Amino acid sequence: MKIPQKHYKELYTLFSSVKNPKEAEKLLVDMLTPQELDSLAERWQLVQELDSGLPQREIAKKLKLSISKITRGSCVMQYGTGGIALFLKRLKK
Repeated sequence: MKIPQKHYKELYTLFSSVKNPKEAEKLLVDMLTPQELDSLAERWQLVQELDSGLPQREIAKKLKLSISKITRGSCVMQYGTGGIALFLKRLKK
């Protein structure tokens, strides 16, 4: 089933309305399965490690992840829309 573009826009508006970490937690816990939340947290950890300059193999060992997951994260950081870089920079302030 193709999701109408309007649903994506509503979702983006929903996430942009989050005011603090507690609200974000409530929303994410209710919207995602525990596995989806774990996967999202894992992905955020690996992009932070990539941003710190740690080599991919060391990240894989440290986080106990496959090198393919690390490589995928690296590709998103290099060729994605820049969203991850934006938030990594924002959270460093």
